[in-house]
Amino acid sequence: MHVESLWRYPVKSLGGEPLETAAFTDDGVEGDRLVHVQGPRGVLTGRTRYGLLTIPASTGPDGPLVDGHPWDSWEAHALVLPHGGRLTRYTGPERFDVLNVLVATDGQVEAAGVDVRRLRPNILIGGVEPGEEDGWPGHALVIGDVVIGMFQKRARCVVTTIDPDTGAQDLDVHRRIRHEFGGVLCLDSWVIRPGVVNVGDPVEVVPTDELPDRIGGWIVGRPYAV
Repeated sequence: MHVESLWRYPVKSLGGEPLETAAFTDDGVEGDRLVHVQGPRGVLTGRTRYGLLTIPASTGPDGPLVDGHPWDSWEAHALVLPHGGRLTRYTGPERFDVLNVLVATDGQVEAAGVDVRRLRPNILIGGVEPGEEDGWPGHALVIGDVVIGMFQKRARCVVTTIDPDTGAQDLDVHRRIRHEFGGVLCLDSWVIRPGVVNVGDPVEVVPTDELPDRIGGWIVGRPYAV
């Protein structure tokens, strides 16, 4: 097995940024979800504001960029204002929906027949047979010096139905995930041992007794804990 691809999401619910190299820290991928869209009653996400998912985001020398503009510029705010909110920086652990890393496998993505971008993983593991990841909770990925614990399979939401390029909705995507995969795809994961990961790095799956310190974050703008 190997690292097939890596992603970062500098702004929560905006477009993802493909990476060749990623620093995995105790706080997930360095630079991940440092900014969000704040509405009058809480955080706004792609679950209710589908158009956010089509807005490009990347990382500049001074932080997140929104379609090439610094996140705190008027040009960046103007892109999200039509969706009902303003860009706000927040770096607490609640900014992650469940845990700070999401792991996908090529076998699972191929079996689901979906564009991997709809699933919004941080890391895609290649060379995995379909269904092999069902036994991975309670195990860890070892990638060089980096260790990533895998806690549980991720329950998927309406975000998977949105085309990340056009914003068009296809409800059949979520129906298929529910009917064929029990509504779960990818793995809620966290960083046990930090370090740098590169596309192409070999991956080993090993058992672990480690558990995450904290589970829970923003779901439709409300913090929760399990």
